[in-house]
Amino acid sequence: MLFVKRFSALHLRNSKMPQRFQSSRRPTVPLGSRILLNPDKVFDHNMWDHMQWSREEEERAKEKAIENSLIRVQPELQAKYEREASKYWNEFYKTHKNNFFKDRNWLFLEFPEILPEGKRDHYIKRSTTKHMTFTGLLEDNNLCEDNSVVKASSVQGNNFSPGYNYSAAGDQSVKCIGKRFPGSDAAYRILEVGCGAGNSVFPILEVTRHNPRVFLYCCDFASEAVELIKSHLFFNASRCFAFVHDVCDDASSFPFPDDSLDVILLIFVLSSIHPDRMQGVVNRLARLLKPGGMILFRDYGRYDFSQLRFKKGCCLSENFYVRGDGTRAYFFTKDEIQNIFSSAGVTEVQNLLDRRLQVNRKKKVKMHRVWIQSKFQKQLQLTQSRREDAPCKHSS
Repeated sequence: MLFVKRFSALHLRNSKMPQRFQSSRRPTVPLGSRILLNPDKVFDHNMWDHMQWSREEEERAKEKAIENSLIRVQPELQAKYEREASKYWNEFYKTHKNNFFKDRNWLFLEFPEILPEGKRDHYIKRSTTKHMTFTGLLEDNNLCEDNSVVKASSVQGNNFSPGYNYSAAGDQSVKCIGKRFPGSDAAYRILEVGCGAGNSVFPILEVTRHNPRVFLYCCDFASEAVELIKSHLFFNASRCFAFVHDVCDDASSFPFPDDSLDVILLIFVLSSIHPDRMQGVVNRLARLLKPGGMILFRDYGRYDFSQLRFKKGCCLSENFYVRGDGTRAYFFTKDEIQNIFSSAGVTEVQNLLDRRLQVNRKKKVKMHRVWIQSKFQKQLQLTQSRREDAPCKHSS
């Protein structure tokens, strides 16, 4: 009750704030509630939420993006980055292990749909009481703070359901045989695509640890990332199946059938895929959802600070860049996301532009962050009986 009162007070106060420091198109929560009221106090915190850009700031961002896109990467190098994408991400995880990104404990406030009905309110109340203020995400490769390293005591393998064929040498060969597959007995199934070192996986496993009917799948096309998850101290093979998978490869099958998932997490993943292949990826993922299931999406927005700081010669194509380590990033608009997902046959539930101000208090540097956060749902289908009961229409 105290939490509700505090956030109600915040909402009332924020509704009277000057438009320069708050977007009028954004609810106070979700997506943070730390609002910059006094620009003289900008370095009091690491992150400020709901930032409204001035026209001058918008124009400077566009000019910078145009400037850093003037020189394009040579076609033969572009082909190499596409062909060897998994190699570059493997090298990334070999270098950084699991101490690069922080665990995404914000997930259940921004995406309560991850959890089954009846479990959401309890966790949200518990987590918001513990973490009343949120300072945003640190997702960009060179902006993230190191997370504490959790050392694994032993490597745990996956437990397989009967009828499941698995190749330890190459997870790409996994196939469903018959009706049995990992997690086939679960009532609620979650998939995280591009799971990395498990910064979403382990918060989800922790929250659902008392619900044996929830099963989590997680995949990445970097085998190093999947091994990091399997070797983690808190990995539980009876509740989680981790596997290597390239979502761009339509011939590579998932270890579960279509129409079997309740939730798919797609967080800072689609941006790493070549723009020409994004639609095919989302189409495939949409087919995996049960009717009523949801894709929960978060990724880079157009003119994010990480886009503007690319140097000339790093641009692959419009709004698509390669980093120094060979990994790539695309920067979206809301309309692009809406078009991609609606073309895959899922319906928009939420599609927000999240603008924040991140600051380096030591160096007195201000960085405008831009992310897209969206939720798309697969439509419920009419049952056969309802279709049969529907009145017939006869032509006159």
